[in-house]
Amino acid sequence: MPGRSRREVLRTSALVALVGATGGLTGCGLFEGEPDRPPAADPLAPLMAGALDLAARYEAAIAAFPALTDRLRPIAEAHRAHAAELARVTGATLPTATAAASPAAVGGTGNNDDEVRRDLRKAEQEGRDAAKKACAEAPANRAALVGSIAAARATHLEVVR
Repeated sequence: MPGRSRREVLRTSALVALVGATGGLTGCGLFEGEPDRPPAADPLAPLMAGALDLAARYEAAIAAFPALTDRLRPIAEAHRAHAAELARVTGATLPTATAAASPAAVGGTGNNDDEVRRDLRKAEQEGRDAAKKACAEAPANRAALVGSIAAARATHLEVVR
């Protein structure tokens, strides 16, 4: 550049580079005081919560009616396994199981095992429907997992008959 010293050209280049770097940052809200948006919840999060809820309902039914333990324990364990796998896939952390399920978690008054099984069947149907919907909306890499959960919930309906 005629008439410009080498030092002046380097200073100008550095200034242009600095303005370019910080100019991009000002557009992202870093200097504008905007709060960061929380990441969107994973679409499979409700399915995981539903699996944990169903497991708690089965545990409460077992606590209220120990005679149903052999029939219901495998279903409760299946729901916990589904929740664990969904947590792994979504990167979520499962809540700790410190709180025991209350009899109200069974989903109804449940004065006898027939009523409890009816309430569990209704909850399982709702869970199956939610899993079917999630399967239809899931990306291909998650559809097989969600489809197996929907199928398992359909078989659970037969067990709690």
